[in-house]
Amino acid sequence: MLLQLLVALTFAAYVKNETVNSSYLGELVPLFDINVVQHVTHNPETLEELFSDDVAVVEGDMLVSKNRNAVGKSWPTTDLPYDIRPDINDKKEDIMAAMAMVSEHTCITFHRRNSTELDYVLFRPGKGCASNVGFFGGRQFVYVAPSCSVGNIAHEILHTLGFEHEHTRLDRDGFIEIIKSNIIKGMEENFKKLAGKTFDIPYDYSSILHYGRTFFSSNGKPTIIPKKDIKDMGQRSRLTETDRKKITLLYNCGTYRCGPA
Repeated sequence: MLLQLLVALTFAAYVKNETVNSSYLGELVPLFDINVVQHVTHNPETLEELFSDDVAVVEGDMLVSKNRNAVGKSWPTTDLPYDIRPDINDKKEDIMAAMAMVSEHTCITFHRRNSTELDYVLFRPGKGCASNVGFFGGRQFVYVAPSCSVGNIAHEILHTLGFEHEHTRLDRDGFIEIIKSNIIKGMEENFKKLAGKTFDIPYDYSSILHYGRTFFSSNGKPTIIPKKDIKDMGQRSRLTETDRKKITLLYNCGTYRCGPA
């Protein structure tokens, strides 16, 4: 509630502008003390969405069309057009804050879509938080439930930009242990290794794209155990320096802008 109030007071003056870049947040994001997302069946990123037959759910919150390649690609621009469905106007400030979180210290910006732009991100209602992965062209959805926090939405925007979950890296076994016996039956696919790009960047336990300890847990016990003493694995309060650097490398937009991690 306090976070929502801060967001509302801070960003109300900017909502009419509809253009989001790093100046939208200023230096406020590191001050937000959002609790680490740690669970189970009620984390909105782990709620399986009921989609139409031509959409598959990958890793709980990652969507790919069954008629398209499973691996998305980067967008052809660093200034992404977006639109927000009127029926989620109550989440508009959170969506704007999430876009600002992604823009802060990166080259990614967002602007309100005009009628001539056919490739764009559409934020729409959902039962959980979910997104297409990478650029495929046309209208692409980010699903936003009432329970999706600013950090959850930022996580989904990174999927839209083409990034997969950190815990699925091929080199993850040196850093985490997956406890398969604690995973909800049928959800094991969410923990499979994927051959995504690592950019030769060290494994990041604190990435906004990393699952928490008990994501998809059937019994409240850990599904992921880090091999280091990590307090904020699964956090959704900020992009880390590593998250920002990956954006810079994928979008080939020069030296990333260093900021608080």
